Amino acid sequence: MSARDVVITGIGLVSSLGEGAEAHWQKLSAPGIKPVVDEARYAPYCVHPLPEIDWSLQIAKRGDQRQMENWQRLGTYTAGLALDDAGMKGDEALCSTMDMIVAAGGGERDEAVDQTILDASATRNDREVLLNEKLTTELRPTLFLAQLSNLLAGNISIVHKVTGSSRTFMGEEGAGISAVETAAARIRSGQSTHALVGGAFQTEHSDMLLAYELAGYLHRGAWKSVWDRQGAAGGGVVTGSGAAFLVLESREHAEKRGRTVYAALGPVAGARNNRSGNGLAAAVTELVKATGIPAGRLLALSGASGAHAATAAEKTALAEAGDLAVRGVSTITGHLKEAQFPFAIALAALAVKNGAGYPAFDAANEPSYEGVPEAALATAIGYHRFEGAALVTRA
Repeated sequence: MSARDVVITGIGLVSSLGEGAEAHWQKLSAPGIKPVVDEARYAPYCVHPLPEIDWSLQIAKRGDQRQMENWQRLGTYTAGLALDDAGMKGDEALCSTMDMIVAAGGGERDEAVDQTILDASATRNDREVLLNEKLTTELRPTLFLAQLSNLLAGNISIVHKVTGSSRTFMGEEGAGISAVETAAARIRSGQSTHALVGGAFQTEHSDMLLAYELAGYLHRGAWKSVWDRQGAAGGGVVTGSGAAFLVLESREHAEKRGRTVYAALGPVAGARNNRSGNGLAAAVTELVKATGIPAGRLLALSGASGAHAATAAEKTALAEAGDLAVRGVSTITGHLKEAQFPFAIALAALAVKNGAGYPAFDAANEPSYEGVPEAALATAIGYHRFEGAALVTRA
């Protein structure tokens, strides 16, 4: 044990299941949970939609809400849940010295403006002039057809007064992995004492689905478990709207303020392996072993996306890495992109804190787990690139 051990003291979660750490634990720990899926709105694709949210509970000013799109509202709201959970919200001394690391995408495009540009370009040949006209007359100053990635961090700073150092990473699942890895490394080195880290993804926007489908990654047709999409039409990914933020602290910092912790965050391993050939499974096995997983039966919260090649490689790797009772998080929440890794870590921490595993999310493909977990593994193997794993242990 060290004063600089990294512990998790706050969890903020939003998904199709609802909001809050406790709500997710209650639903996911009950046998026979069924996912919330919308198969009609974007057919032939299905999504896991956001629940009803009263944004004012975490974003009090209507003006702040209006200048954000749903992606930013979702992230800012969920960051507030994590700060509340850690007992830090409204504490100026703690928030003003808190580091923040956000995993973000490029934000939502203004689809109405996109359409007016396409429509106008059908009748005009001076398209460079046309674009300049639209940029100066149709878009808000903060937008350039899409939102800036660091606007989420900026809004968290404005709304929740988190004003220590700020970093934003981009790169889908890799952004979430690097965000957690960097926050944990800073705390272990003594560069930071407490940090807010996480990401958000709002998939209920056709341009978000388009990005996946252009490369052929989206699952088509009726919803299936993340482990059952091999051979089905499309590329295997079913997306979800959601967010996950964690408050990480050094053990010493948490103890000084008398805070109960969920769990300790052990080794965090990230990599970007060459996926040509059949090397990904072996690379993921080594990545998992680099976290120092203990011998014996271990609960594993997998962020597998459903993408055919990546998910098959992860399934093989986890089977070879140890005696793992794997739970495919995306079966229930959908693929959360930048939020995928912190979400899996949060669920691992909830299992360790509550002293119980999760029933199988897919009984046909996931083994049972009995006993009290002293540790749990969290993974995120990117649907296209980047791989990550972390070990969560009892604090």
